[in-house]
Amino acid sequence: MAKAEPEAGTKTPRERYRAQVRAEVKEHAWEQIATAGATALSLNAIAKQMGMSGPALYRYFASRDELITELVRDAYRSLADTVRAAAADGADLAGLAHALRGWALADPQRYFLVYGTPVPGYHAPEDITGIASEIMATLLDAGAALAPDGSATPFRAHLEDHRAWAGDHPAPPAVLHRALSFWSRLHGVLSLELAGHFTGMGFDPALFFAAELDSLLPKGT
Repeated sequence: MAKAEPEAGTKTPRERYRAQVRAEVKEHAWEQIATAGATALSLNAIAKQMGMSGPALYRYFASRDELITELVRDAYRSLADTVRAAAADGADLAGLAHALRGWALADPQRYFLVYGTPVPGYHAPEDITGIASEIMATLLDAGAALAPDGSATPFRAHLEDHRAWAGDHPAPPAVLHRALSFWSRLHGVLSLELAGHFTGMGFDPALFFAAELDSLLPKGT
């Protein structure tokens, strides 16, 4: 797990400089990802852009995987903050869905880093799962507020023993199922939209997203 950064007000000049360099490295990393994807991420190329030697840059990020982890962590935290803020403003499950879409459209490469094709050879540390669980907990809270659907299905019975992805949330299987359906189908629509697969098909992706969302919600919601 990455070492926590000191609070801004307690940092020494050296710590502030280190934080500034790390932030600049991440900016260049996002530029690389936007241009050629995460698989092309190169610390040596970033060092050259910053006028540093490769070994000097490795004092700030020991490896490409450490840099990717920091970017993934930042992306998940950003989404977690987005859905929490929406929930705090009274957003229901539909409101959270639109907050998710707005977050994805604002920075497609950030979205694809965490929800797109995995970077070959990269394995995220366990704390990343914890941040992702925070996002799911917000969705589960919103899903639990909807009209219950207590019908038993084989998959819901299966979820009783396979709910680690939900963290410590006490949601019953019907709510877990609803959250998974919501998450997987809307991410599918978003991924296709952001990858340009709807271009030229003539319909409004926003209206399609809303229609898919409506099909997932209980009637009268």
